[in-house]
Amino acid sequence: MNLDLLDEVRDHARINSEALMRRVELRHKTKTKPRQFKFSNLVMWKAHPYLIENNLSPKWTSPFRIVEVLGNGVYNLETLNAEPSHERGMRPTSSFV
Repeated sequence: MNLDLLDEVRDHARINSEALMRRVELRHKTKTKPRQFKFSNLVMWKAHPYLIENNLSPKWTSPFRIVEVLGNGVYNLETLNAEPSHERGMRPTSSFV
């Protein structure tokens, strides 16, 4: 490879990388639906992979109630028995209607 062309090859690779990132971001924004949960909504939390023993194991953990809305899609949760969840600032992904 000619060393004089090295800068041009790097610039071309950078431009391609930035274009790919823009396409991925656009696809993500068009495919995802932002969700806003409110205080006392019931939500489910996706189970961790280590909790899934086999294909028949539940993919979601037990329902939680939103106790506090922290903003930017982050919530403090408690179980239905009014026990606070062990993790603070969780991002639930589904809700009960």
